[in-house]
Amino acid sequence: MSLDDIRNQFDDDFDFSEEEVWGEPVAKPELFGMTPVQRLVLAFLLFLTTVIISAFCLLVVGKVALPT
Repeated sequence: MSLDDIRNQFDDDFDFSEEEVWGEPVAKPELFGMTPVQRLVLAFLLFLTTVIISAFCLLVVGKVALPT
């Protein structure tokens, strides 16, 4: 038995299509009902808010002083 015979034997066994195995593609639900770009903007705004509040807290407790 040669390699070609083995290859042909296995090629004949696959008589189904990918659609039969995997089915129709299903859309993923969006996280929080937002698109990826909207989630990126929200994450950036939350980061910016955190930086501003942290800087304000440092100024209030006197750990950082504004240059005069």
